[in-house]
Amino acid sequence: MPRRILSFDPPDRFAAGTVGEPGHRTFFLQAVRGQQVISVAVEKVQVAALAERLGDILNVLHRRGMEVAEESATESSATESDAIPPLEEPLQELFRVGTITLAWDVDRRQVVIEARAMREDGQDGEDEEADEIPDDDPNGPDVLRVRIPPAMADSFVRRAGRVVAAGRPPCPMCGQPLDAQGHLCPRRNGHGTPYVN
Repeated sequence: MPRRILSFDPPDRFAAGTVGEPGHRTFFLQAVRGQQVISVAVEKVQVAALAERLGDILNVLHRRGMEVAEESATESSATESDAIPPLEEPLQELFRVGTITLAWDVDRRQVVIEARAMREDGQDGEDEEADEIPDDDPNGPDVLRVRIPPAMADSFVRRAGRVVAAGRPPCPMCGQPLDAQGHLCPRRNGHGTPYVN
């Protein structure tokens, strides 16, 4: 199949979200423009890392005097108790993401996010010079490329934080996630019943 490079410059919406119950959630990045909906599967840690790095970029921009937040944005103004708005339908995984890169376009004052497909052998490709693969190389990985203004990046960071935090609560003894049935806590050395919150 030929290589796909999907560009959103900018999207109407760029968000992280999940499908499934805590402990069995599948995480997605989703870009939407008009009727075009592109969803790529990611790991929870990738969503958390992307939100953290975007937050770092926004903090630097704020310190340099740039307005980064948009108070009227519905997702950024939602409180922790509000339900997280669902991802757009149809929700179909285009590919599983191996690596994500971030850049700041100085001229256009936009954040550029590239999510590259995992290699067919299941490796994420971080040891390769993936940044050097030109768009016209037919052998490169599929790419979702999104250009967003700082206010949209701020909205993404806020929502992603809520999405990541909406998972299973941590065990107060060891920090590992608790299932509804509890878990065998290593801090208890296997003694006693599973710890249940």
